[in-house]
Amino acid sequence: MNTKDQVKVPFVRIVKRDDISIRKSFLIYFVAIIASLVLCGIILFVLTGSSPGNVYMTIVRGAFGSQRKIWVTVRETTLLLGVALALTPAYKMKFWNIGGEGQILVGGIATAAVMIYCGNIMPTWLLFVSMIAASSLAGLIWGIIPAIFKAKWKTNETLFTLMLNYIAIQLTSFFTIFWESVKGSGSIGIINSKTKAGWLSTSFMSGIIGNYNFVLNVMIIFILSILMFIYLKYTKHGFELSVVGESENTAEYVGINVKKVIIRTMALSGALCGFIGFLIVSGSSHTISISTAANRGFTAIIVAWLAKFNPIFMFLISLLLIFMQQGASQIASDYNLNESANDVITGIILFFTLASGFFTNFRLIFGHSRKEE
Repeated sequence: MNTKDQVKVPFVRIVKRDDISIRKSFLIYFVAIIASLVLCGIILFVLTGSSPGNVYMTIVRGAFGSQRKIWVTVRETTLLLGVALALTPAYKMKFWNIGGEGQILVGGIATAAVMIYCGNIMPTWLLFVSMIAASSLAGLIWGIIPAIFKAKWKTNETLFTLMLNYIAIQLTSFFTIFWESVKGSGSIGIINSKTKAGWLSTSFMSGIIGNYNFVLNVMIIFILSILMFIYLKYTKHGFELSVVGESENTAEYVGINVKKVIIRTMALSGALCGFIGFLIVSGSSHTISISTAANRGFTAIIVAWLAKFNPIFMFLISLLLIFMQQGASQIASDYNLNESANDVITGIILFFTLASGFFTNFRLIFGHSRKEE
């Protein structure tokens, strides 16, 4: 005879979702964004005394208040998206690459070196080929070192890639001092400011969209997004790294060389991060410093993970973060707040966005008890 036993359980339980529709996932993100904006508005109202409506208009004006601000927002969004795309293969393989920051920096160093030493002696086409090759190779080396150690000796890739970031920062500091245009200035200034050798130019489109040197960055990363989607979804390599990410044992069972996949995937991820370093130095800042990566290597991890490696969602999340950063800078300027206000607002947005990522994967069940056989 079956009996029913009362089993005490916690009032709130966390249960993993088996599946969630795109519509419901989008709704969760939307609610989180609205909640974060409301909280930001309340905090800024307390700090500034201005109405939430004025605060939100200031945020919009900071990101889209002029043609140049619009293009700066687009530029920063696409650069963050580019880093997220570069990190995606590694994270889809469950290789925790925390070294995007360092891989960008070494790519930037390589780009700057070619610009400085070869800018005035190489033909333009050869100069750009050399810059792209040097930056990608530098990033590849920085990515493949921890991959080899992981594949051969099972080292911790999180710590390994994180430590390589600090080495890259110190290398950047060294070369910044070595290349100082005015000794003791602490800066190398704008590279090839007179000849603009090695600058990505958009003069052929200036009559349409204005003479902004970073427009090619947008076009290149748009193409990179399409290529990454195809690579992950329709190629053999993309399938293999997905299988390795799900289970290394399963991958070995079906005949996939796990060590080879790890090294190959991190070589690609590192090379793409180095290439983003090229886009930043050649197509945007035209200089190199320890702030060249601007923490994109860390922020992009959140972007890629929350978007579940979908390039469209990665773009939307990148746009949201940059929109709030630009808006927060405008608020700090208009209301005489210090730069920490920017970090506070960005932190709030990230917190709510991360929370929405949690609720797309898990759900809460409320109840004091349940009956089991």
